[in-house]
Amino acid sequence: MNARLLTTGFATAYENMAIDEAILIHAQENPQVTLRLYGWNPSAISIGYFQSLKEEVDLAKCKKYQTDYIRRITGGGAVFHDDEVTYSIIAPIDGILIPKNILMSYKKICQGVIEGLKTFGVVSQFIPLNDIISSGKKISGNAQTRKNNVLLQHGTILLKVDVEKMFSLLKVPNEKLKNKIIKDVKQRVIGIQDLLGKKISFEACQKALIYGFQKSLKFNYVKMPLSSSEILLVKKLEEQKYRSDKWNHQR
Repeated sequence: MNARLLTTGFATAYENMAIDEAILIHAQENPQVTLRLYGWNPSAISIGYFQSLKEEVDLAKCKKYQTDYIRRITGGGAVFHDDEVTYSIIAPIDGILIPKNILMSYKKICQGVIEGLKTFGVVSQFIPLNDIISSGKKISGNAQTRKNNVLLQHGTILLKVDVEKMFSLLKVPNEKLKNKIIKDVKQRVIGIQDLLGKKISFEACQKALIYGFQKSLKFNYVKMPLSSSEILLVKKLEEQKYRSDKWNHQR
């Protein structure tokens, strides 16, 4: 089966989320499987659809450190996007390629990450609902949404994690316990560079993920750009939705 491969490089949080949603909307009328790989520039905080931006993110610190902040259309918690590779899979939920069961769909898609990271010697496993761990530590978080029988799942593969920087931008429930929370996160989350003790480039990780998804989902990936209608929709979503306070501050 052919699938479209998009390697869109580094973009702002607003453009990244607009691209993912534009592909999702387009796929509802024009069924197609798309694997997209991308990075974030500048760094960004994304919050889950149901979260409160004001409660989760220190907006003044984001401005100070020139960090984007944005609400995703997928669920889950706040994520600091910095030194990582992000993937998205957009595909019709056919019950074969993409299972209708939410947990099984997470498991099947995350297998692509697991297979890809094996090429670096990283042994990892899927932990329900949506995490991938290695040596007992989280190396990837994933989230999804479903619209009109089409799935969008995106997730991060952490190359390196700056926990101190992350918690300078995120709010914590109890400031007095901040150091303890940082210590706890350092024990639970790790980037694959620290896991392996060597540098893994964005490009190398991207190549590994293409291989991993090809092996797990049995796609023949064909590099194809966004269509003209998708590009128009990206621009509309970016300007009218993802850059708007109405969307980002709605809770």
